Amino acid sequence: MRLSSLRARLFASIAVVALLSLALALALGALLTRRAVERNTLRDVSAQFDLLVEREREALLPFSRLRSLQEFLDRQDERVVQVPLDGSSSLLPPERAAQLRRGARLDGTLEQDGTRYLYAARLVNGKGFMLLRPASSTNSAWRPHLEGLLLAAFATAALAALIAFLLARAISRPVGRVAVATRALADSTSTPPRVPVEGARELALLAESFNDVAVALARAREAEQAFLLSVSHELKTPLTAIRGYAEGVAEGALSVDEAAGTIIAESKRLERLVGDLLDLARMRKAEFSVRREPIDLRGIAQEALRRYEGQARDFGVTLEADGAAAAPASGDADRTLQIVSNLVENALRLTPAGGSVRIVAEPGSIRVEDTGPGLEPEELGQAFERFYLYSRYGRERPVGTGLGLAIVKELAQGMGGSVAAESTPGSLTVFTVRLPLGDPADATRALSHA
Repeated sequence: MRLSSLRARLFASIAVVALLSLALALALGALLTRRAVERNTLRDVSAQFDLLVEREREALLPFSRLRSLQEFLDRQDERVVQVPLDGSSSLLPPERAAQLRRGARLDGTLEQDGTRYLYAARLVNGKGFMLLRPASSTNSAWRPHLEGLLLAAFATAALAALIAFLLARAISRPVGRVAVATRALADSTSTPPRVPVEGARELALLAESFNDVAVALARAREAEQAFLLSVSHELKTPLTAIRGYAEGVAEGALSVDEAAGTIIAESKRLERLVGDLLDLARMRKAEFSVRREPIDLRGIAQEALRRYEGQARDFGVTLEADGAAAAPASGDADRTLQIVSNLVENALRLTPAGGSVRIVAEPGSIRVEDTGPGLEPEELGQAFERFYLYSRYGRERPVGTGLGLAIVKELAQGMGGSVAAESTPGSLTVFTVRLPLGDPADATRALSHA
């Protein structure tokens, strides 16, 4: 592990804290153990001297006959000394000597000639005596405790290192997965595999947030690509109309006035599309804007007929508009014409020569019927998905880019309407767009204006 990695730093930090805590605990444990052993030893010295004192109280000359006990005293490096009670001895300061004169039992530690002693002092027949034992004699008593502490410290250190390693890995592994997945997400246009949501709450939240961001980014990329394709598809239709009418004027097949009117109308439609693109760029919103106003669906059907009747003749397909005399609705006239244009263009492309395409306008609805190959029943529900028909029939039929029907659905829903498809393969296929009827008075004014 490199020290620059998160795992190494976490391991080092946890290990250092654990070792410092262990060292402090070991030092305090050793100090407290030594003091406890010293206190116990001092109690032993005091109890031992009490036994000797009781024995010597009956003697005329206390502590004059210790030969029988001298071997025992020498084994523990102990000695019994007589001290004056006037405080003149360095072993017994005046205040302690005064306490001893009053018969107090004195126990404690003192230092003489650089040696530290444990002592017990008693008054025996009016004389002061002390039992001295070097404090260094306790080393052999507390050394086993120290060895136990060291052994426990080493075991604890090994366990702390293992726990530090596992904890550092548990913390750094989810973060490392997110880092790797983030780099993959930045370097690739595809969605990386989902990061496992595991670990502590914060780490799990980090992984879950990354997964959400990855999905959202993938959707944004897909929407951006689909939107660019949609725009390209929509720009092509008015450009085709402008080019067709311009060629008609150049060949003398169309009058200048007729062509100029159509070219101006299509140019305005192009201008609106470009304006929408600028608005979308400012708003960062990949959707088309629509208006809600009274429109005449019959007039839109006639406009679509005029736009594509030349193309229909070239294909050998009969194109006609039919329906009720009054077909009011509420929506966006340009967008509705865009919908009908997409449907008619698809129908003309798919209908074989000798077939027919009808545009039927009714109050609140407009439909396009064709005698092309049609769709299977199981395909009707997916016909309006982007690229579905292109992936299904791209090599068999001239289905375009596969965006036309998806755009039709989005525009219809944007105007508060819907679109549906019905098909009898090889006989008749019908695409029906339904729009809100709106206020009857507004519909009447729209028809009068048309």
